[in-house]
Amino acid sequence: MAPDPVDKALDAGLDRLVAFYETLTPASLAELAAVYAPDARFKDPFNEVAGLAAIERIFRHMFGQVEAPQFSVTTRLRDGRQAMLGWTFAFGPPARRIVVRGVSHLHLDERGRVVEHRDYWDAAEELYAKLPLIGALMRWLRRRLAAPQS
Repeated sequence: MAPDPVDKALDAGLDRLVAFYETLTPASLAELAAVYAPDARFKDPFNEVAGLAAIERIFRHMFGQVEAPQFSVTTRLRDGRQAMLGWTFAFGPPARRIVVRGVSHLHLDERGRVVEHRDYWDAAEELYAKLPLIGALMRWLRRRLAAPQS
């Protein structure tokens, strides 16, 4: 039985997306249209946008705000036109590197391009708790709100 051409396109699109993220640089943003559909929607804990130009602005802003950002995809699942990518996002100087863990829920078109991208990660645990002043407050809150250990 021959492989389904749509399945091949979806797998190839997911391969392109993973490679795009793992090699992301300001220059590689020119390849955004190869992995995202023109009217794609993107949502994370801080942004909710639609369209390639708006998605590109989010990435350009990221490059302007954090030092040495790097994504690594750790898990990859696809079921039809939906996919989930588990990932780590590391940034900052080597001595104080911050690592954020999350997952992206994706919807793909027939060519394997992303039409909807939703990131899920815990900003309180993964980011705020690692900042000097806010981190101390977050750790105190976590201790106060946690159930007692037996």
